[in-house]
Amino acid sequence: MQPRLFHLHTLSALHCGTGQAADVVDLPIARARATKLPIVPGSSLRGVLRAHCDGKDIEKALFGPARIEHDRDAFAGALSVGDAHLLVLPVRSLAGVVSFVTSPFILGRYRRDLAAAGSDAPAMPSPAGESAILASNSMNEIDQALVLEDLDLSVDGNAKPADDWAEQIGAALHGNDDTAKADFRSRFAIVPDDVMGYLAETATEVRARIAIDQDTGTVRQGALWYEESLPAETGLWGVYALTDSNEPDSPRSIDTLEAALSDVDLLQLGGNASVGSGLVRFGVAGAR
Repeated sequence: MQPRLFHLHTLSALHCGTGQAADVVDLPIARARATKLPIVPGSSLRGVLRAHCDGKDIEKALFGPARIEHDRDAFAGALSVGDAHLLVLPVRSLAGVVSFVTSPFILGRYRRDLAAAGSDAPAMPSPAGESAILASNSMNEIDQALVLEDLDLSVDGNAKPADDWAEQIGAALHGNDDTAKADFRSRFAIVPDDVMGYLAETATEVRARIAIDQDTGTVRQGALWYEESLPAETGLWGVYALTDSNEPDSPRSIDTLEAALSDVDLLQLGGNASVGSGLVRFGVAGAR
């Protein structure tokens, strides 16, 4: 079973939540327990992919039978999907409006998964002290500094690590869109891990939501809550794996199943689809 990579690029705010919190946010997003970095659970993504394939001939091969009436009808699906992990986070910047931020810890995990999937990756960056590595001709640099939210970081003079990673990640998220890749590169930044941890906690979107009483036209009693989301333009990656299908009557090869996944583009993930949240682009490695 050869691991493969998929990428998610959020086109609107994305809320995949845990449903409970001890903080001021009533509905927080899902996070990895050890790192506190945002994730999209693989179970959520698998369910949305199945809904996307609903009614198509390939659905049963990828996900197994939806209903099992007899033991002879049971077989495992060929697709295994892991969690999606934060790769780049859009953060408000004093210069250039927004910066697409990542860190050595995140890139190290991404690089490991790239290697497992048989892909090459640039060398690991090492921002010194409270500094950031920006791509060449970055529009986020102002007076040799990067100002994110209320953080002021000096700029490392060696731009090559950021250039190399911006090219690799930009291609994964934006495919053949040269304009989007150039814009991504001009806003890409690698910051220290502790800075990234802080931004991952504080630079997400928190929105106040209400429910309206249909009889009075005012806010329903007690129906005010705060909800956290990943902002639009966030990038995530994860690992999936395929086997030859286990269908007893019409088995399909890995290549056939891979081609079906390559046709997937837009998905609606998480909650609040009725207000436009959760629209993401889904891409498997090499599909775009």
